[in-house]
Amino acid sequence: MSEPRSRLAVYPGSFDPLTNGHVDIIRRGALLFDRIVIAILVNMDKSPLFSEDERVEIAREVFREDVNVEVETFHGLLVDYAARRGADVIVRGLRAISDFELEMQMALMNRRLSQSIETVFMMPDERYTYLSSRLAKEVFALGGSLHGLVPAVVETRLRQKAGARVPGLQA
Repeated sequence: MSEPRSRLAVYPGSFDPLTNGHVDIIRRGALLFDRIVIAILVNMDKSPLFSEDERVEIAREVFREDVNVEVETFHGLLVDYAARRGADVIVRGLRAISDFELEMQMALMNRRLSQSIETVFMMPDERYTYLSSRLAKEVFALGGSLHGLVPAVVETRLRQKAGARVPGLQA
């Protein structure tokens, strides 16, 4: 009998910033798959708050003890990146019905581009169903607390950026 094949999943996103909703999906995904790669999208058309390197550093710090969680950046088509990595699965989070239509379109396009890679949808813990990176940045910029919404390292980095007077951040 042959050895069972290792199952690699890719969880793509901008993660600007990483939220506890992301962390929840990644940790639960790491229980379902042998390895999971946090694939940080490099999008030259956007102006992220955190640089690529900062987002990688933050994710690696948060998951430093999770031996089957990896962190990388990618650009281009997700299915091409997943194929290069030998991934079987793309993991996507669904928070609400409003996420479903766009996520379904992307999953169907990815299936058209590569029939060998499946998309698996996961819902975050109910505590995070309303949480998004955009909302976390907005709450922080308006002086609200992010306690329990983002990993501590994210809040620390946000405070450092606010202290350096980054446009759009004030807290």
